Amino acid sequence: MAITFTKQQAADAVAAAQDERDSIQANLLDLDGSFGKRLLAGATLTGTTRQQWESAAGTLAALWNLYEAYSAVIDRAAEALAKRPGQKELAQITALLTGPSVEVDRGPAPLARRDLADAGREQLTLATARARMRGAFTKVTEVVSAAEQAWNDVAGTLDAAARDLSGIDALGDQDLGREGAEVRAELDRLRGLLNTDPLGDKVNPAAANRLRDRAAAVAARSADLARLRDGAQQRIAAVTAAAAAAHAARAHAAKITAVPAVPADRTDLTARIAALDSLLAAGRWTRLSSELDLLERELASATTDFRDTERAVAGLLGRRDELRGLLDAYKAKAGRLGAAEDPGLDARYDQARELLWTAPCDLNAAADAVSNFQQAVLAIGAQRS
Repeated sequence: MAITFTKQQAADAVAAAQDERDSIQANLLDLDGSFGKRLLAGATLTGTTRQQWESAAGTLAALWNLYEAYSAVIDRAAEALAKRPGQKELAQITALLTGPSVEVDRGPAPLARRDLADAGREQLTLATARARMRGAFTKVTEVVSAAEQAWNDVAGTLDAAARDLSGIDALGDQDLGREGAEVRAELDRLRGLLNTDPLGDKVNPAAANRLRDRAAAVAARSADLARLRDGAQQRIAAVTAAAAAAHAARAHAAKITAVPAVPADRTDLTARIAALDSLLAAGRWTRLSSELDLLERELASATTDFRDTERAVAGLLGRRDELRGLLDAYKAKAGRLGAAEDPGLDARYDQARELLWTAPCDLNAAADAVSNFQQAVLAIGAQRS
């Protein structure tokens, strides 16, 4: 039989029980108000989460019932202490705080093991009640904390993916539009799972990260298309100008037959540039980007070739001009020699002049013709000296 508390022992025991009760109550209130518990209690759950929460919710309800019975015993002990207790009250306090004083409904035992007088209730000591509450609290907090952690691990990543998707515009690009729709559908699916089954294995940080990567890629592609759209007119104008310059350079190079001919399709890009305007009007940004990239590369290559050609042409045109000057000088000398009306000399002059003033100019033939005319003039001069 337990030894009855003295007044001081009773006062200390009641105070300790009240402090412990207050701590238990505070922790239970924290659990009840936690994000994880509100998340689970307020959602329509499915799958693994539904199974775990149904069990945890039953445990939580039983925990609160046990706490209320536990708290009521402590209140009774405090009331007895407040009456200036005598031996009777001290014995009552002792029994309440140390004996099986917490009555709880445990439900009826299975029929095969049930006593005829079994009321489905049991008496627990405060220590046993605390142990049971501690076990129940641990079980519930594990479920609640796991749900909250799952939410924290995934929700931020899904929100980031949603922000990436919020600003995208497919700009008529079918592939981008299809990918954007697929990513949005996957975002909705994962959000639905996060809300209804956060403890299941179908929603996890890895899946959320994969979705975020896809959303970021879609957003980047959309931004690229927007930049292409905004700069398309300028790029088309630049390509048009470059093509015109290349075409002019080819025409200039064609004045000299010694310069290798440049294929016309490298400079006459009128049809392909006209097709760019059609792609622009249709909003076919991916195709437009590809065509612009290709044209820019081809024109850059052609421009390099034309620079080399222009340098060669400059030298050859200089040589042509020298031959023209030489022809004119010997024409004047023939006049001074009185041979201006010489038919043979005139024929040589006409041949050389035609070669030098005809495009494309055959410099080799022109040089030979000028040389023939020069030698003829010199021969006349020698005869008349």
